[in-house]
Amino acid sequence: MRQFDLSPLYRSTIGFDRLFTMIDQAAGLDAAPSYPPYDIERTGEDVYRISIAVAGFAEKDLSIETKENTLTIRGSREAKAETGAGAVEVLYRGIAGRAFERRFQLADHVHVTGAALENGLLHIHLLREIPEARKPRQIPIGQADPGQAPQTVSTQRAA
Repeated sequence: MRQFDLSPLYRSTIGFDRLFTMIDQAAGLDAAPSYPPYDIERTGEDVYRISIAVAGFAEKDLSIETKENTLTIRGSREAKAETGAGAVEVLYRGIAGRAFERRFQLADHVHVTGAALENGLLHIHLLREIPEARKPRQIPIGQADPGQAPQTVSTQRAA
């Protein structure tokens, strides 16, 4: 894999540190955790859904938190201490139940609208709402309002 050194850009740009942090994080994708598996779906023009496979986890075992533009999902189960006549001996454990923490970087103006646990999948619903001031608007071409026109200053010399 090719390594890029972005340090010269750090000293000549101001306010882009978040962008460089995201690039640095993207470069380290080889070390990204693969548990639990997840899907990201686009269900509408500005509507998204993250589905995470959390078999064996109950609602009380899961935590969803948003801070700034980061969505964090945590899961941890308490080990069952079954003893006595009703105890079950597990011969093979193929369903992973280990603790996890999964983070997603959200774009600007994307926020979580809800979450549901259904059939072993945690569905997190996201919506992108762009403020009116940020939406593109059409400017009609016509005559400018004379009261609003900028004043020009004459720089001619008196002869």
